[in-house]
Amino acid sequence: MSQQPPVRSTASPRPRLDASMSLLTNVMDHSLDDGYAEAAARRGETGRSGLPRTVRAKLGLALGLVLVAVVITIGAAEARISAPTLAKEREELIDRIETGNANADKLARSVETLRGEVGEKQRQALKKNGGDKADLAALLAGADEVVGPGVKLVVNDAKEATSGGGGPRGSADFSDTGRVRDHDMQRVVNGLWESGAEAVSINGQRLTALSAIRAAGDAILVDNKPLAPPYTVLAVGDGQRLSTAFQDSVDGQYLHVLQQNYHIRTSISVQDSLRLPAAPSLIVRTAEPIAGGSGKGDADTGKGTS
Repeated sequence: MSQQPPVRSTASPRPRLDASMSLLTNVMDHSLDDGYAEAAARRGETGRSGLPRTVRAKLGLALGLVLVAVVITIGAAEARISAPTLAKEREELIDRIETGNANADKLARSVETLRGEVGEKQRQALKKNGGDKADLAALLAGADEVVGPGVKLVVNDAKEATSGGGGPRGSADFSDTGRVRDHDMQRVVNGLWESGAEAVSINGQRLTALSAIRAAGDAILVDNKPLAPPYTVLAVGDGQRLSTAFQDSVDGQYLHVLQQNYHIRTSISVQDSLRLPAAPSLIVRTAEPIAGGSGKGDADTGKGTS
């Protein structure tokens, strides 16, 4: 019995060397994505300009451009027409402001003139009815100009003074920032009065028994008139004695503490002659008995009129 020859197995083909790099091979062979290829093909069909090819589309584009041009032209024309009107209104507003400022200045000068006349009449009445004590009453009321020896005290903010902050001297409205405060000037003036000053002024503003030193923001007001630093305080009296008494007083020591701790600048000097102006105006207050108010049961007694 004849034997069949053995079947020889066919050897499989040898694998490619870059078979394990199929992804990289695919990228190299197909560098352009199919989507990009399709977009490029469509662009070739419609043309490179991207403009509409149909007549209707071209007419629509032209109409849109015309509308845009019309809007821009109308806007420019309206702006050119309204420019003179706006300029005229601006000039009218400027004229009104200047006229108002001129009227305000005129009224302020009139008020100062009338205030001076009233003050002069009050001073004359005070001298006439003051008897032997007229000069003393005029001095205490600030009715007359005062000339004599005294001290000159200058109080100024620290060089590095700023706004805002807080500290031991501060309150809800004031803070330790190296700035002179209204209560600082109140203590200075009260200390000078207590040390024997006969008349006091701050930056040329005469102080009387009715004067008020207050604050408005960072500004110090004396009788509602704002003052700017440095604050020059002139006090008429026995110069050397007044200077020594003030510096040894509690208020003088307070001012020294401000200088040491908060760098507020101060200087005091004895002057042979000082000239203090009269107070700008006086408020004359008189008390009159109430008719029928002598009884013990009357609750309205003791009130005066001003």
